[in-house]
Amino acid sequence: MSTLITNLGSLVTNTGTPLTDAAVVIDGDRIAWVGAAAAAPEADDRFDAGGRAMIPGFVDSHAHLVFAGDRTAEFNARMSGQSYTAGGIRTTVAATRAATDAELEANLTRFVGEALRQGTTTIECKSGYGLTTADEARALRIAAQHTPETTYLGAHVVAPEFKDDPAGYVELVTGGMLDACAPYARWVDVFCEQGAFDGDQARAILTAGAKRGLIPRVHANQLHHGPGVQLAVELGAASADHCTHLTDADVDALANGDTVATLLPGAEFSTRAKYPDARRLLDAGVTVALSTDCNPGSSFTSSMAFCIAVAVREMGMTPDEAVYAATAGGARALRRTDVGLVGEGARADLLLLDAPSAVHLAYRPGVPLTAAVWHGGVRKV
Repeated sequence: MSTLITNLGSLVTNTGTPLTDAAVVIDGDRIAWVGAAAAAPEADDRFDAGGRAMIPGFVDSHAHLVFAGDRTAEFNARMSGQSYTAGGIRTTVAATRAATDAELEANLTRFVGEALRQGTTTIECKSGYGLTTADEARALRIAAQHTPETTYLGAHVVAPEFKDDPAGYVELVTGGMLDACAPYARWVDVFCEQGAFDGDQARAILTAGAKRGLIPRVHANQLHHGPGVQLAVELGAASADHCTHLTDADVDALANGDTVATLLPGAEFSTRAKYPDARRLLDAGVTVALSTDCNPGSSFTSSMAFCIAVAVREMGMTPDEAVYAATAGGARALRRTDVGLVGEGARADLLLLDAPSAVHLAYRPGVPLTAAVWHGGVRKV
């Protein structure tokens, strides 16, 4: 069954200059044709976009969606003047361990659906709120039922049982826990930060994961300057995520490597922290992605549109750059060539905006602009 989507006032393809008065043909789960509406071929079905703008579906390459519990009190305390530290993760760990599989599944399903309704058609999902072998494995098993982009994050923080033996926990994360989790994961991640894991520990964890066929990505330089970005580039990580506290050497390393700098403005918004300088990275030639970092502690948002608006307002990005980072940039961070663009042969993951151009995502912050969403060629919204 093929569908012609026509009368597109603006079409962002990420393969060249945006098109006007454009059309797209979907055939099955793929895009079969893109071009001027007047030249569009016939199709089995027809959808009139009414002059609205279309972009690729959002690619959210950093999210923590397998969890239970609530951290409203922590957020309220931060908004009342307390600072953010990595220690709050342990609150979610306790709630997640106590939850049933069905409860975790229901929570994950709700957040994936929430994101899809806002135009996110590809989403990465990490473990990291179990911190036992059984809990980390079940988190990834559940996540793998909803996305192929699953990340083993046993190295989120040191598990409470190992608070006096961090070396023992690293041994578990690189040993038995990794063995149990690797079959359900594509990626391995580590929170390289004060209060979590230092550079040597992060190297050991990422190297062990790579030996099991998992591709590295790194939580790097979020709260303080540290070795995370340099380590990510050295090990060929797909992405270094956060990238808030960077030296010139860090920026140069990213510019001269293949590691994507994934920026997560929801975290800075929710913790009242310094925003990363996207302009500095872009001007240096670094590939930048935008993602939500959706999690219950430091960035409880699933809205990529919100992240675009904040990135434009606070991080020096133009609206076009931010939209690219939230689509093609995220695809690069996941090493995907079939999403994040509108081109022949790509997955038919499309977001129709209730607006005449994609600039409205930043121009009208907080306004729901989703008119329709196609996921794998099927209209979901």
